[in-house]
Amino acid sequence: MSLLKRILGKREPVAKADVETNDEPVLINAYATVTAIPELDFPHELLGQRNISNTDLAEHLDGFIGYVMSRGDGQMTAMRYHLWRHLQRVQNHISLEVQQQDLPAMSEWAARANAVFFLPDGSVRTQALATLMTAEGEFFEHEALPYLPDALARRAKSLSQLAQLRPAPPASMPPVLAEAEVHLRSVPDVVHRVLSLFCVASEGIVILDKADSSLPFMQEHNAVGLAMLSEQEKAFIAAEEPDEHTAIQMSWRHEALNVLLWALSKNPEPLSSASDVVDAQTIFDKTMRVIELNNSGHDFALRPTAEILDLLDLTWRQHWAIRQAAQADESVEGLIPGVVMERHYALNWLTNFQNDIDTDWDGIDTPT
Repeated sequence: MSLLKRILGKREPVAKADVETNDEPVLINAYATVTAIPELDFPHELLGQRNISNTDLAEHLDGFIGYVMSRGDGQMTAMRYHLWRHLQRVQNHISLEVQQQDLPAMSEWAARANAVFFLPDGSVRTQALATLMTAEGEFFEHEALPYLPDALARRAKSLSQLAQLRPAPPASMPPVLAEAEVHLRSVPDVVHRVLSLFCVASEGIVILDKADSSLPFMQEHNAVGLAMLSEQEKAFIAAEEPDEHTAIQMSWRHEALNVLLWALSKNPEPLSSASDVVDAQTIFDKTMRVIELNNSGHDFALRPTAEILDLLDLTWRQHWAIRQAAQADESVEGLIPGVVMERHYALNWLTNFQNDIDTDWDGIDTPT
């Protein structure tokens, strides 16, 4: 079976590609990035629907991404990149037939769903059915891929905040997730991650300082954190002679811990600047307070999702600047690479950004 037929699924491609003149119902495959699909409030015949809870959707999307990336000369243009990013974020796939006169109503629905369309002629279309990519791999760079309004506003805010940064993050970098797209980690998962990071970051520091191990203290006061360590963290804690490089890496986890403590805090103050290394004693005091509250059955809550995504968008662009500068063996004024890197790692874990949902801590990626 051809890739095109596998993508289309339940219907053979129709002969005509022009949705403007074809009087037959149009077969539409819609790929939406929102977590909760809006009601299909336009006339249609539903052929199939699935979301990320269906195990075969990931394989299907991999096939579709392969199709998009292989068309034409395969060069990574801006539009191909943005389309690839969209497909990576898809959480709902719907196949349906729609009459010509109902296409405008479908487009209004697609704007709410943040969807792109795949048509039987092999093209990928915008919400208004303008062509983004032909079956032959021709991309129309002037057409706009969909991003939800709050994501676009978030990008604009970040770019404004980073206007003086050099190298400057390009305006063409996509936004991060919108509120309607994000899957935040559960509050208990965040609390457990805080307590585990406390263990390894503390042990990293005492190893570098050639001081007594922090493990007896953790066993007495933070047994939950020890129990919830990741596999790499367990190996570090269990090592008879931990190497200095790993200890340095683990000591930097104070910066990731700082982000997650901020995410659990109701304090209205923003996170400290990425030009400053967090104070270890302050982190110790804050984490001990979390341990105390957790032991008493306190109900924690995360900050508003918008605040978390604001920080994610800003940090992602800061990390881009740091990596670009590093290629030229330069630094970025006002940013400490280790601080930004750890923040990006923790935020990608917290929001599942750029990673499969529920990727474990050790497997988190931070592409820029």
